[in-house]
Amino acid sequence: MQTSNNTILITGGGSGIGRALAEAFHRLGNEVIIAGRRRKALDAVAAANPGMKTAVVDVQNPDDIRRFADRASRDFPSLNTLINNAGIMKGEDLRTNPIDVSVAEATVITNLLGPIRLTAALLPLLRKQAQSTVMNVSSGLAFLTLAHTPTYSATKAAIHAYSDALRYQLRDTRVGVVELVPPYVQTGLTGERQASDPRAMPLAEFIDEVMNILLTQPDVQEVLVQRVLPLRLAAEQGREKYQEQFRSFNDALAAGVN
Repeated sequence: MQTSNNTILITGGGSGIGRALAEAFHRLGNEVIIAGRRRKALDAVAAANPGMKTAVVDVQNPDDIRRFADRASRDFPSLNTLINNAGIMKGEDLRTNPIDVSVAEATVITNLLGPIRLTAALLPLLRKQAQSTVMNVSSGLAFLTLAHTPTYSATKAAIHAYSDALRYQLRDTRVGVVELVPPYVQTGLTGERQASDPRAMPLAEFIDEVMNILLTQPDVQEVLVQRVLPLRLAAEQGREKYQEQFRSFNDALAAGVN
């Protein structure tokens, strides 16, 4: 992935990792468009970063995605980078009777169907460019499930699989596919507590390491900061050690939740 001279669209760009990535790419001189559902949040980011553009889109709504993609093709004909970052993460209690699946359904629509739909809608434009990139933001929890957020973990595992498949199918085109795999980062993804949790990686530190990887490894396919490696490589220990890590990981986090 090239880090300059791009026109970059970032979903979920109004806060957290999306905003931090947008600002980092903006500082490198790229044309950056941040997209999301909350106009007020997007405008606040743009006001703090003169020249950054905004676009309102609801990634849960397939009709809105299609309309947005048509508009983006007209308004940003040089668009060559899509970063699928928008996502939600909520806990689910699978012990209730009956089980409320509304959180699971919203999570699948936002975290999985949203990126799939938006990628499909924008690929014709991306394939017209001399070089382009789709970056999908997954999670370390794609590789070591957090039992408290089963559907979130499942959607991120699916995004990993989708990224692998997309990269393979586009291998003979000018579209590259990059997966960004964050660890637990200090953002507001699950609420204010996470934003200041000392167990989480500081956001600025995470972004600095990510940008360094992109700058020094232009052919990288998975962007892995050091803090995420224990999660990313969990299964490579073998099944028995994976199960041990899974239990201890979830026991420790369950104690914190409860």
